[in-house]
Amino acid sequence: QFQLVESGGGLVQPGGSLSLSCAASGFTLFYRTIGWFRQAPGKEREAVSCVSRGGEITYYADSVKGRFIITRDPHKNTVTLRMNRLQPEDTAVYYCAGDTFLGDCLSSDKYEYWGQGTQVTVSS
Repeated sequence: QFQLVESGGGLVQPGGSLSLSCAASGFTLFYRTIGWFRQAPGKEREAVSCVSRGGEITYYADSVKGRFIITRDPHKNTVTLRMNRLQPEDTAVYYCAGDTFLGDCLSSDKYEYWGQGTQVTVSS
């Protein structure tokens, strides 16, 4: 019954922007720690950004600091990852994940619920 669904991926040119959305069914995202992760072909999954449950504490991987912004929309029950100044190395499948823990939210093994992923391709 608990589901996370990502949307908003696509093809964008270097320097462009995209917004990814993570929508939930079966639970309220505000009460969950939500993380965004990505996995490029041939590489391990890596953390991108996360936001703590019930609050506004956010974390970013060094590779996206200053370019990506994570926000909540409690009315829509979504979490958005705004990605600016995209580069080819940002190309990956992006996943959102949710759970109830507090603390370090950049560790993927802490999350129980995962979406199916959305492809982001940065190419000219």
